[in-house]
Amino acid sequence: MAKYFDVHPDNPQPRAISQVADSIRQGALIAYPTDSCFALGCQLGSRDGIERIRSIRNLDDRHHFTLVCENFAQLGQFVHVDNDVFRAVKASTPGSYTFILPATREVPRKLMHPKKRTVGVRIPDHAVVRALLAELGEPLVSSTLLLPDEEEPLTQGWEIKERLDHVVDAVVDSGDCGTEPTTVIDFSGGEAEIVRRGAGDVSRFE
Repeated sequence: MAKYFDVHPDNPQPRAISQVADSIRQGALIAYPTDSCFALGCQLGSRDGIERIRSIRNLDDRHHFTLVCENFAQLGQFVHVDNDVFRAVKASTPGSYTFILPATREVPRKLMHPKKRTVGVRIPDHAVVRALLAELGEPLVSSTLLLPDEEEPLTQGWEIKERLDHVVDAVVDSGDCGTEPTTVIDFSGGEAEIVRRGAGDVSRFE
């Protein structure tokens, strides 16, 4: 049965954030809100968490997982970013964008695209996630909480708790969440390629 954390959207309670971070360190898979929509998240080195996300979402090994980072310093440890790409990414973060970039050796092989050796990264504009990442001290491995055969992600914490009670370990709820996933921009080839149009404005990448 999943633990349920009711967290203030603007001023998240430190005790609750600390408890969620502790559970992640102990291998928990969580459902949590972001600036786009709810996501599934686990610790960076958690093979079990990654496999559980694949199972819940029915994903194949070509799926790009996302490393949700607290800031640019953290993001830079996990992906290679040249100057031009750096400027474009920096101008769009924090925000509802995921950027696909060449992965560094810090990224577990299981998270990379098997052929391209790329990974998704993002810095969300959401107080709860930023507080959680600061407490955790490392990125969250993440994927949109979009269930197989459903058009839109789940948006209500209570509904996620009800439907995924036996497959996630914790649900973090900070009120209403959006239904639109992040905009995904692939910079792995040097130029911006729009992979998915979502919550982030794509006009600057066209």
